[in-house]
Amino acid sequence: MRRDLVIKWHLPHPPEKVWECITNPELLSQWLMKNDFKPIVGHRFNFHTKPIPKMGFDGIVYCEVLEIIPSQKLVYTWKGGPRPGVISLDTLLTWTLSPDAGGTLLVLEHTGFKGWKNYITSIFMEAGWKKHVTRRFISILNEMK
Repeated sequence: MRRDLVIKWHLPHPPEKVWECITNPELLSQWLMKNDFKPIVGHRFNFHTKPIPKMGFDGIVYCEVLEIIPSQKLVYTWKGGPRPGVISLDTLLTWTLSPDAGGTLLVLEHTGFKGWKNYITSIFMEAGWKKHVTRRFISILNEMK
């Protein structure tokens, strides 16, 4: 069993502004999670949030930047588990930006949810991406100059 997520947003902001929001670690901390992200291929970084022991999640997302095309594409791994060194979720996050009428089409592909447990995780993550994360992301974009 495998599940992939594809979420699209039409944003009334230029690609460069959207890019800044997904690659600036301070802005990422405001709409997603605390992090030590750097937009450098090969950089390993972590997102930090509240642990969810019942879901086998220690609160740390382990990532590595795999691809960067400025203002167009950002790809990184997204891994998690019950404790450091034990990975039960091994997925890939791809952000694609393209100019759209009056702004930017932002596409998030979160792929590679394998197995029943990760299938369930994908349902919760999809709801989070579509609701809470979207609201915070758009709020930050609107506040940026």
